[in-house]
Amino acid sequence: MAVIGIDLGGTKLAGALFQHDGMCINKVVIPLEKRKGDEVGALINSLIRTETDFAKKERMSIRAIGCCVPGIAFPVTGRVWAPNIRNWEDYPLLEKIRTEVPDESIRIILDNDRACSLSGEVWKGAARNCNNVIFLSVGTGIGAGIMIEGKILRGSADAAGAIGWLALNPVFRNGYTDCGCFEYHASGDGLLRTARDYMELDRQYRGMLRYDRPEDLTTQGVFDAFRQKDAIAVKVVDQAIRYWGMTVANLVSLFNPEKIIFGGGVFGPAVEFLEDILLEARKWAQPVSINQVKIEASLLGGNAGLFGAAWIALSS
Repeated sequence: MAVIGIDLGGTKLAGALFQHDGMCINKVVIPLEKRKGDEVGALINSLIRTETDFAKKERMSIRAIGCCVPGIAFPVTGRVWAPNIRNWEDYPLLEKIRTEVPDESIRIILDNDRACSLSGEVWKGAARNCNNVIFLSVGTGIGAGIMIEGKILRGSADAAGAIGWLALNPVFRNGYTDCGCFEYHASGDGLLRTARDYMELDRQYRGMLRYDRPEDLTTQGVFDAFRQKDAIAVKVVDQAIRYWGMTVANLVSLFNPEKIIFGGGVFGPAVEFLEDILLEARKWAQPVSINQVKIEASLLGGNAGLFGAAWIALSS
């Protein structure tokens, strides 16, 4: 017996078979390549077919499918809101998957990426044996999975943890409307956006980040330039550390977690800044709570959402 875990991100789709002990089999990763709307739905169904065919060859029975989505999943309607995927403002994902998997005995469970990533870390990662823990995901966007007393915090519309909208800059900018202040500056896309903003202001800059085409800029390039003490890269990363630290302080003061786990594509390469983030957080946070919390990197890396998707399928 097995389940299928599916992790849809802003730039790629991943899927795998999972046994009950957490063994991951036949992992497949497919770039989205600017697909939108039903094109992404069709890609998910194609991945399900791939995993189902593999399971048949291995004489494995699929019992459930868990799907992690980058936004909000509405369990009653089976529809999702995913702002980083075009035309997914109210997408009927459950209905779409049911066209591929008509067998009603196979359960299909949708959940948001914040809850899934946290569930993956609780099951097989850095949050094992934790009851009060936060998974802070920094990738294309920013979100937080929050567990309080062993239960995932969801809110009235499953939107709890959408911390990309944290207001960390007292001066509002129109760019914050679509993604929020925190995400605008300190997500993966935010680091690149901030670097381009600085270069636009400093036309005399001729450092490592001055490419002929702005779209050639990468987060890895920003971190590499930071290590070489490039002036703009230093500004970008210092600001991000400040915002990441302020966010840790706010989360610690609100929820008093035992751990905050950093994951997502940016952490990754930004793991080296965890000590700096904690130092920044200590300036702002409730003093008792900040001395109790541990700041750690994800043990599952980019697989946290995939393992979480498998976990919700197994739990069903």
